[in-house]
Amino acid sequence: MTRPSNEAEYLARMVPPSVRGVDRRTLLRGALGVGALLGAGGLAACGSSDGGGTGVPTGAVTGTVTVGSNQSDAVPKAAVQAYMDAFQKANSGTTVKINTVDHNSFQENINNYLQGSPDDVFTWFAGYRMQFFAEKGLAGDISDVWANITGMSDALKKASTGADGKQYFVPMTNYPWAVFYRKSVFQEKGYEVPKTLDDLNALGAQMKKDGLDPIAFGDKDGWPAMGTFDQINLRVNGYDFHVSLMAGKEDWTNPKVKKVFDTWAGILPLHQSDSLGRTWQEAAQSLQQKKSGMYVLGSFLAQQFTKGAEQDDLDFFGFPEIDSTIGTDAVEAPIDGYMMSARPKNEPAAKKLLQYISQPEAQLLALKADPSVIATNDKADTSGYTALQKKSAEFVKSAKSITQFMDRDTRPDFASTVMIPAIQSFIKNPKDIDGLCTSIQAQKKSIFGS
Repeated sequence: MTRPSNEAEYLARMVPPSVRGVDRRTLLRGALGVGALLGAGGLAACGSSDGGGTGVPTGAVTGTVTVGSNQSDAVPKAAVQAYMDAFQKANSGTTVKINTVDHNSFQENINNYLQGSPDDVFTWFAGYRMQFFAEKGLAGDISDVWANITGMSDALKKASTGADGKQYFVPMTNYPWAVFYRKSVFQEKGYEVPKTLDDLNALGAQMKKDGLDPIAFGDKDGWPAMGTFDQINLRVNGYDFHVSLMAGKEDWTNPKVKKVFDTWAGILPLHQSDSLGRTWQEAAQSLQQKKSGMYVLGSFLAQQFTKGAEQDDLDFFGFPEIDSTIGTDAVEAPIDGYMMSARPKNEPAAKKLLQYISQPEAQLLALKADPSVIATNDKADTSGYTALQKKSAEFVKSAKSITQFMDRDTRPDFASTVMIPAIQSFIKNPKDIDGLCTSIQAQKKSIFGS
């Protein structure tokens, strides 16, 4: 699993022209971007036709089913190929055509893509970002697929359900965000896992003395630092406030929000410098090379570690406690999976494929190729999980509250046009928090309307 590497606009093009808060120049850039991409043979797929609610076939399906995939890095790309090959083998009359596009381009052009000639099935995310396209009529109703799905929790079904009560998404994998480190480094240096923010500061100071960057950090991509904001907000203000803030129901000038940035400013010196010029992959490699001591990221960072001993050396802990009355029982665990376009050319095969993706055997094939994530189906055999996967599964399972991630829990236009530049501005100058929060609040009003 990878993420986009653009800056202030990587999600802006997701937003239809009817949505407030997107200026004409942004929309024009999106049109030009998708035009260039289609001209290069990128997201273009088959023509669309009306679906007609055919239901999930009980027998074999035939014809070509196209899949738009954002899994462009080597490891996740191999995972997609593995279970698509298995589906094709089980349905000998069906050909799966995978159209893989780099994650950045896929994210930037998703709205134009879905309004043009999308693939039958495409990779996407649960929660708000799924609901957004379902509400705009750009995704296909797959409630009949869900009628035949077993092994998925009610929470996963809820995360796959649109505002109209219908299902539009099939979860495949998820993964936790936490603080990752190498066990061998902690053992060699005698470091202990920090329980509180004070512990984290003390550990960071010691790591500096030992010649390490305490916290690996790369925000050239525009999105990774959102995860740090989320972690601190969950620890400072708790789950309910965080969710309400993401929904546009709280003011960004609230002292509670300023406390998040104040807290972050206090530990910012522990982060790698020049982060706006570094990708998450490069930051992860500094952890892999033992140049950094920790990294706040999703478990997909394991993709930058060689399978076997190197990945086995990875471990993590939940972001430390900041307020004892809030605790640490809220975690971030985004869900990845697939959706169907509103008018797939081969709806029977598309739904058959989505049903297959929900099953343990498909998910285990994905995990075999990419052991940085965990299966969403409860019936998946976890005996072959690595130590990191087992800990990830238990970490997510034991959480009292789970969030998706800032750019999945709020409006896409707000995440892209407001929060990316705001957080990057904070990283450049963490001293003007009042001005920063005032600016965010003003832009939030223009987008959310309150």
